[in-house]
Amino acid sequence: MRKVVLNMREQRNYDVIKSVVDHGSNKKRAALELGRSQRTINRMVAGYKEHGKEFFSHKNKGRKPASTLPDKERQKIIELYNTKYYDASFDYFTELLAKEEGIYVSVSTVRNILMGEYIISPKATRKTVKRVKKELKAKLEEPGPKKKKAQFAAKLVDIEDAHPRRPRCANFGEELQMDASEYNWFGNIVTHLHAAIDDATGTVTGAYFDTQETLQGYYNVFRQTLLGPGIPYRFRTDKRTVFEYKQKNSTKAEDDSYTQFAYACEQLGVDIVTTSIPQGKARVERLFQTLQGRLPIRLRLAGATTIEAANEFLSTYIDEFNSQFALDCNAIPSVFEKQPSKEQINLTLAVLTERTVDAGHSVRFSCKYFKTIGADGNTLFLEKGTKGLVVKAFDGNLFFSVDDVVMALEEIPDRSAFSKEFAAPSAAKETKPRYIPPASHPWRTSTFGKFCLGMQHRKDLPAS
Repeated sequence: MRKVVLNMREQRNYDVIKSVVDHGSNKKRAALELGRSQRTINRMVAGYKEHGKEFFSHKNKGRKPASTLPDKERQKIIELYNTKYYDASFDYFTELLAKEEGIYVSVSTVRNILMGEYIISPKATRKTVKRVKKELKAKLEEPGPKKKKAQFAAKLVDIEDAHPRRPRCANFGEELQMDASEYNWFGNIVTHLHAAIDDATGTVTGAYFDTQETLQGYYNVFRQTLLGPGIPYRFRTDKRTVFEYKQKNSTKAEDDSYTQFAYACEQLGVDIVTTSIPQGKARVERLFQTLQGRLPIRLRLAGATTIEAANEFLSTYIDEFNSQFALDCNAIPSVFEKQPSKEQINLTLAVLTERTVDAGHSVRFSCKYFKTIGADGNTLFLEKGTKGLVVKAFDGNLFFSVDDVVMALEEIPDRSAFSKEFAAPSAAKETKPRYIPPASHPWRTSTFGKFCLGMQHRKDLPAS
């Protein structure tokens, strides 16, 4: 005869009915005690007499519900999360299962399956993390197989090391964390705030608004940093932003913002590290949380409704913000290098584009044609097929670099401004010398070409 195990409620029913049958207790009193009708008590008495204690055990005990997910499918969900979709929130993982794997389950089912394996969501609250850690520590103290305990210990380590704490950098300028935040900062439009913050002191070294997360936005932040404390040792950026942008099936350097920004860093000797983990640059992520609660109010009070007005307000607000939240920079050793000149900054923070001289001795750029101008202001006629770099400096001036020679670019208008035949004769205009960057310019064609070829993420692009 098998042993019958009852839960607390079933055991109470059994004890009361057993007392009625074996000791002649009052049925009305039993009905009041159990909160049942007398008819139900009679049915339970009859069941006890016929089946004994087993009658009080629920008939579905030990059976899996018809809606239960098969064990094979549960294991597949766990395996997919551990190997393919790790770091996804449970809600997004549920969407991916339906879209990519054809597995249609609810978010609660996914959560129960993964939490049953002590796998927590990257969006889990501190309360949930604390509870799961407590459960795992309790499991480790319980007697059981060593193999099982080793699994619990490994899961505990995974949870504790998921977002490990690390100390601040030791030096001012050792690492600047940089990112952009999409938010309704002012007015009724969503804009992107680009910012860089020093890890050692929490000092914001630059901030700039733009309509999108752009290379120009980061160049403006870089320029503010160079004009302020100077040249930092390292940038830490987001891998999934403009720094890792690569247009599909394109080998053009101008389509690759990461190459442009990295080349500017190369000229100034600044290291650049990218990470796809938000916690890897927690300082700048925390900065945006603080600014989202403060800056929109200040912009509204200042009456800033355009990007130009917002950027003008930022120039004064950042100093105020640093005085309130940043540590004293003078109390920490600085590794910022000497500030470069404004001319050097203008030439370094540029966009370089590979172009070829056409049959009309001109260069096409941004759907316009340009002629090359020498330092004396005279037009230079380059041979068809000459390859070079069109350089758009930070201030918007255009140059054309062929090997080590740099020339200015002047737009060729679609229609002449005057006619020699029908216009009145005028005094000849003096040709003004055009500014040409010095020989130390960073736009040598061979240097930039070698740099592009050395970029790891560009090696897989198809050849043009």
